[in-house]
Amino acid sequence: MKIWPVVLSGGSGTRLWPLSRAHYPKQFLPIHSDQAMIQDTLARFGDPARFAPPLIIANDDHRFIVAEKLAEMGIDPLAIILEPGGKGTAPAAIMAALRLEQEDDQALMLLAPSDHVITALPDFMAALERATAAASGGKLVTFGIKADHPETGYGYIESGPALDQMPGAFAVAHFHEKPDAQTAQGYLDQGNVYWNSGIFLFRCDHLIKAYERHAPDMLKACRAALAGSRRDLAFERPDSHAFMSGPEGSIDRVLMEKAANVAVVPVDMGWSDLGSFRALWDHLPKNQDGNVLEGDIIALDSRNCLLRADGAFIAALGIEDLIIVTTKDTVLIAHKNRAEEVGRVVDQLKAQKREEHLMHPRVYRPWGSYETTDRGDRFQSKRIIVKPGEKLSLQKHHHRAEHWIVVEGTALVTRDEESFLLSENESCYIPLGSVHRLENPGKIPLHLIEVQSGSYLGKMISSALMTPMAGLDYD
Repeated sequence: MKIWPVVLSGGSGTRLWPLSRAHYPKQFLPIHSDQAMIQDTLARFGDPARFAPPLIIANDDHRFIVAEKLAEMGIDPLAIILEPGGKGTAPAAIMAALRLEQEDDQALMLLAPSDHVITALPDFMAALERATAAASGGKLVTFGIKADHPETGYGYIESGPALDQMPGAFAVAHFHEKPDAQTAQGYLDQGNVYWNSGIFLFRCDHLIKAYERHAPDMLKACRAALAGSRRDLAFERPDSHAFMSGPEGSIDRVLMEKAANVAVVPVDMGWSDLGSFRALWDHLPKNQDGNVLEGDIIALDSRNCLLRADGAFIAALGIEDLIIVTTKDTVLIAHKNRAEEVGRVVDQLKAQKREEHLMHPRVYRPWGSYETTDRGDRFQSKRIIVKPGEKLSLQKHHHRAEHWIVVEGTALVTRDEESFLLSENESCYIPLGSVHRLENPGKIPLHLIEVQSGSYLGKMISSALMTPMAGLDYD
């Protein structure tokens, strides 16, 4: 029996700000390897003899990023379902089960977040075998991580007696919320209490029956939403009104803490949710001074720090237990023991109606990306990258003119009634009011510099929230 992976790609990873942002959160970043975290997750399910094609539950704002990450790996998913809004893991789980029921009403469904790390893959696969026996026997299975330190950032699962004829699986005695340090140490000493991984395995028909008993209103709303789904390019869009009218909540609270047929499979598989910079420091290789150093950095007489330069060069002298992260537009400095509180900074950015929590300076679009390099009174400049074969929409601006300078590749420019090619070191002028379009007809990415001038240049955020084939911004 093949297992159907369901990968949850939502959230904004606020505790890893400024690396993770609402429009480009941590699952799309190469935080732990050379690949994006969602790609590392999908790679675990790459054996076609063992796994069916994945089903992705994604945020609507991230749809093209998800599709691109899948395409880079050559993965053809069963579906990419776009949640009309974030309502927690419980609606996402039952939506996935209802969709898989269309393929196989007894399908084994593995529910996994897209942004977790598993370094001991053989141990995970062995645990999956044990969980398969329990799930096939009617259990709703969760994976418990064997704790090696008293972690206060995770929830815990307390196991009960071993289950008959289900080797390696145990009844769940209690779910515990994130504890304080003393309680966490008590759990560690107790020995039968595990970190809650947020990874689950169940048969779809068993899961649906559990929702019928414990969350019927949520099940009804998700059934209606799925029945009203429409196809949009490579995506499936459930009915927004039906979905948003239903309850919200996590699958742990809505279902797993209430159901009687819940089992836990303990496993030690090098797992981390990398939910904070402290977790990142714990998980990544360190030098002889206990420092995690990534990027352009000089660290002298400094110990037990996490220093990551994704933007400005970092020079550190005589510091200890600090987190310093630079990007092109921000610098974060925090004590390592306060890493769980980075989300408070994001709350302040929201309260001040700033944009640094929303997106990186480089904004990714279906056709490529753009990045503002300079801005002043009545002008701004951008670096634009257009992927081979892609084009922007036909557009016209009433309050600004544009200059385009090609620095790499070839551009096909439409300007009013004419079309022409621009090669490296060539440029053109787009007058105010001119109808224009930019295309890349070549086989390599097109890089160009755009200089805008005029009375209105538009806000950076507007393009990220408009239609997918829209231009860079709007008048």
